[in-house]
Amino acid sequence: MNKHKVVITGGLMSPALERLQEVCDVRKWGKTEPIPRDVLLEWASEAEGIIASNTIIVDEELLQHAPKLKVIAQAAVGYDNIEIEACTKYGIPFGNTPGVLVAATADLAFSLLLCSARRVHEGWDFVRNGSWGQDHKMPFGIDIAGKTLGIVGMGQIGAAVAQRARAFGMNVIYYNRNRRHDDESIGASYQPFNTLLEVADAIIVLTPLSKETRGSFGREQFQKMKSTAYFINVSRGPVVDTDALLEALQTGEIAYAALDVTDPEPLPEDHPLLKLSNILVTPHIGSATIETRIAMAELTVDNLLAGLADKPLPACVNSDRITRKNKGVF
Repeated sequence: MNKHKVVITGGLMSPALERLQEVCDVRKWGKTEPIPRDVLLEWASEAEGIIASNTIIVDEELLQHAPKLKVIAQAAVGYDNIEIEACTKYGIPFGNTPGVLVAATADLAFSLLLCSARRVHEGWDFVRNGSWGQDHKMPFGIDIAGKTLGIVGMGQIGAAVAQRARAFGMNVIYYNRNRRHDDESIGASYQPFNTLLEVADAIIVLTPLSKETRGSFGREQFQKMKSTAYFINVSRGPVVDTDALLEALQTGEIAYAALDVTDPEPLPEDHPLLKLSNILVTPHIGSATIETRIAMAELTVDNLLAGLADKPLPACVNSDRITRKNKGVF
């Protein structure tokens, strides 16, 4: 019996990789740099399934080069690199990994707030530089208890962040495209976007990247914030105008920024943001725990194998729009 041909364009955690290799003919890109477009198009020509990394673009051109393709899966919640309309047009279900990374990402988002507020990494530099004992140079942070946290993007991760913030004695407000009906249970109150910007002592951004959210935080938005505000982005880099953020930090329009995502990503070593003292940057590690990445990989393989078997994907982004001829409805 012939095995399904599957292309993997990046890394995939064990044991999910081994499980897939047992039942499929897997072709995996193993180099650190992204797979070249021409190589991807060549590999896709025989692929029945693709596990995509966020370094590739899935568009109509790719799908045109993949006549045998039955399913695409990606180990992530966000999918701004995937043209969902094109997948739907070609009858290709696309699976992502919602839910399994909520706790890890919420932990990282709140950790960035804590580390920023208490100047944890500056304190470590203080010790490494031999400055301990020179109290007049010691980095001072701020208390977060009693402060107002504004969450922009109140999905599952936002609700988990709100839970953590409430446990630390913070007042939580949020803005979301659609107001939630469970404000009381998540311990947060809805505010219009501009009001949130004006009253929050710290802002954590958790919105997906879309045409509507791209550039949501620019000069106008930073100018509305308190000069003492802390800004944390754990969503996608292009949600923020990088030049505007740089200017806001340089001029004191806001006090501090902590970023797990940037635009561009990664930041060049000589980028001016990295020369500032009032910023903390981590390398897009929101879901980077061993347990979470394993769970993401397992769900990704579950999605892929379901699609190869013409079954509904456990987590399908375009399930309500996909109809395959003679193969039922996803």
